[in-house]
Amino acid sequence: MAAPWEDVLRDEAAIREAAAVAVDAALLHGVLMRTEREPNASDVVNYAPFTLLPSAVPSALFEQAYAVQQDFNLLVDAISQNNEFLEHTLASTIKVDDFTAQLFRIHMQVLEEGLAQSVFLGINRSDYMFDCGVDGTPALKQIEINTIAASFGGLTSRTAAVHGQVLKVLGKSKEASRLLPNNPSKGLALGIAKAWELYGSQSAVVMFLVEEVQRNIFDQRCVENELWNRNIRVIRKRFRDVFEKGSLDDAKRLYVDGQEVAVVYYREGYVPKNYDQQNWEARLLLERSRAVKCPDIATQLAGTKKVQQELSRPGTLERLLPGRTEAVARLRATFAGLYSLDMGEEGDKIAATAIADPDRFVLKPQREGGGNNLYGEELRQVLEKIRDSPERTSYILMDKIKPQPAMNYLLRAHTPLQVSECISELGIFGVYVRQGKEMVMNKAAGHLLRTKAIEHADGGVAAGVAVLDTPYLV
Repeated sequence: MAAPWEDVLRDEAAIREAAAVAVDAALLHGVLMRTEREPNASDVVNYAPFTLLPSAVPSALFEQAYAVQQDFNLLVDAISQNNEFLEHTLASTIKVDDFTAQLFRIHMQVLEEGLAQSVFLGINRSDYMFDCGVDGTPALKQIEINTIAASFGGLTSRTAAVHGQVLKVLGKSKEASRLLPNNPSKGLALGIAKAWELYGSQSAVVMFLVEEVQRNIFDQRCVENELWNRNIRVIRKRFRDVFEKGSLDDAKRLYVDGQEVAVVYYREGYVPKNYDQQNWEARLLLERSRAVKCPDIATQLAGTKKVQQELSRPGTLERLLPGRTEAVARLRATFAGLYSLDMGEEGDKIAATAIADPDRFVLKPQREGGGNNLYGEELRQVLEKIRDSPERTSYILMDKIKPQPAMNYLLRAHTPLQVSECISELGIFGVYVRQGKEMVMNKAAGHLLRTKAIEHADGGVAAGVAVLDTPYLV
């Protein structure tokens, strides 16, 4: 899977010059993040970390990932509407995982009251690696699907231009012309705009629900600006603003600070530390409203690791997507081996196998945001500790994927330039809008390639491990 710049990697002077050009190009094109020291101020910013060179991606696997995205959109939407499936699948998890349990309680409360929401918007990102199995032929294997706050659709829209510039400086104009255009921020905004339109109030706003610490604001601004360009008003609020200034009227319309909210786009709320008691109350208020939530709480639950593991069981996809044989085959082709750690003989057996051979597996908790998975010796120690406890049911086990590493330079502010052995992860953004039972929009909205040095087992760009990249199809 070698990209055609092995020659360049050996030319230190050319690399140094290209790196200087790359950093300026990133600043020029707006591939930006706020600094760790001043995470809520934009008067001092730096470039978001990225690779010096685009990474090779097999074109057949890239096309396969795009081709299956609409199927994943349909699947996530089907799960979100199937309360029986969610209740059965998450039964063991909610006994031991307080965070998932609290989400599930809100989900049940909203269902009992009756859903006020009639338009549903899903923005997800399905993440894959290229597994070079026993025979060395790369295969597309899904790592996870993110159904809440899937990030970097904005910054990745700007990254290809940077890599194009670098390749030209290195005398590779022909290769630069082969980089694919990619604009997820436009695709994500199209979905939000459609949901806003179907909500049916010209004066209502789109509310970005944002974190207290907003280092990644420029990524969000890319999507936000696409909405302003369509004359859709955007406000940015935190959970505490909703708690202090949010209310519902008799028709369950949501008002925050006196403004009617048509769409709530979550860029927060995916990990336990996002919540205290008042934030949970704010979340319940939002879920009870008529506003289009992206995601609604059922769709957030559809993205849990436990659901992912349940989907790999024989017959599950067929039950969720009846009559869609081809879609089921496309979905199943991307699944890696996933195993339940539920209490009982099956869970005992797989726990024992993983303790005996920890390098074969990854241990995954029900968490989003990167940096949570356990590998190798750490996996073995944790499993030994919890093997006889119901706590193990808050995890799933997955076969460890073995990608083919490649050499690249990872550019980070204030970090010396050095070559690293790297692996990449491909994400495909999906957007869908459903009104009642009718699917109004269902599309793949662009891609995200992230690359990290092989010594880092886990973690994304926001977690400070992976960097932004551009696929070079081979």
